[in-house]
Amino acid sequence: MSADDFGEEFDEYERKVLDTIDKSGCYIPVVFDPDGEEPTFAYSVGFPHTVQQGEVIVFGLTTELLGSMINNTLRQCREDGLELAEGTKISGLLEGFDVIARGVHPSRIEREFLNSAIWHHMGRYGEPLSEVYQLVWPSSVTGLFPWEEGVAQDVIDAQPPLYEAAA
Repeated sequence: MSADDFGEEFDEYERKVLDTIDKSGCYIPVVFDPDGEEPTFAYSVGFPHTVQQGEVIVFGLTTELLGSMINNTLRQCREDGLELAEGTKISGLLEGFDVIARGVHPSRIEREFLNSAIWHHMGRYGEPLSEVYQLVWPSSVTGLFPWEEGVAQDVIDAQPPLYEAAA
């Protein structure tokens, strides 16, 4: 499903998404709150097509680092056989620390966080997106993850726990 296969059916943004997936394996939207109240995040569009695995989402870091983490996860899936699953430890995304993949709860796979991925999955497969992994990073000071006792509040606040059911 490249944009050229469908003529004028797609708008300019949708064509860009499809062309980028064809060329690079995934498209990475970055979402930020202009008021700075919510953490910046980025997510993949195209993992199911390119590596037959769930999409990924990561919060709370610089836009460059967010994109790098997603691209390196895609590279590891393609080249190293990385298989994403609940609790998978992923090295090489952050210097000195592993990242843990957490399965996003089905109630949290929503347009607020994954709009283009939801659109792409429905268009390509004719069914709702059902598999997404949140790449969760630890405190750079203590190495603790958001769910561990004693972790700093800023680490928790920067990463909404999409692996928990919506309230």
